[in-house]
Amino acid sequence: MDIKKKLNIGCGRDVKTGWLNLDSAALPGVDVVYDIAKLPLPFPDEEFDEILAQDVLEHMNDYMPALRDLHRILKKDGTITIRLPHFTSKNNFIDPTHRRLFSVNTFDFFVKNTKFHKERGYYFDFAFERIALLRLTFDKNLRLFYNRPLEWFFNLSPHLQSFYESTGLSRAFPAENIVITLVK
Repeated sequence: MDIKKKLNIGCGRDVKTGWLNLDSAALPGVDVVYDIAKLPLPFPDEEFDEILAQDVLEHMNDYMPALRDLHRILKKDGTITIRLPHFTSKNNFIDPTHRRLFSVNTFDFFVKNTKFHKERGYYFDFAFERIALLRLTFDKNLRLFYNRPLEWFFNLSPHLQSFYESTGLSRAFPAENIVITLVK
């Protein structure tokens, strides 16, 4: 039986069983204490089948070198799931350590056969094969009852996600996060 190697990067207190948990803080359960801004990461090429990067990239001044290195340590056909605040999220402005804003199309620059990669992918020396999942999430607070149907509706298609972002709807009903799974 082949055991998949999994890396939970920037895990903080979200330590996962069966994963190698990496964070810059020596918190309980963290297996590797390492600052991901210091590249290369301390892993060989194509080491991991699955990488999880929740609430990490928005804290970096320049996330592209880190994304390139995560691509390097990911096996062929491996996946990386990234969660980060949507550009309309109030969390961007609450947390003083957030450095970047993201759109549903941001990662198209790093995925083969997408519009932005075709137009300007020559700026990057790496690319993922495809997007396996792309979702907007909305705050599920009870007073924001309307967010559940909005989240369902705007995730029906990439066209609706782009429509949401390019209209006043994204300002009237701000999203919370973007969750994307990329396949190498």
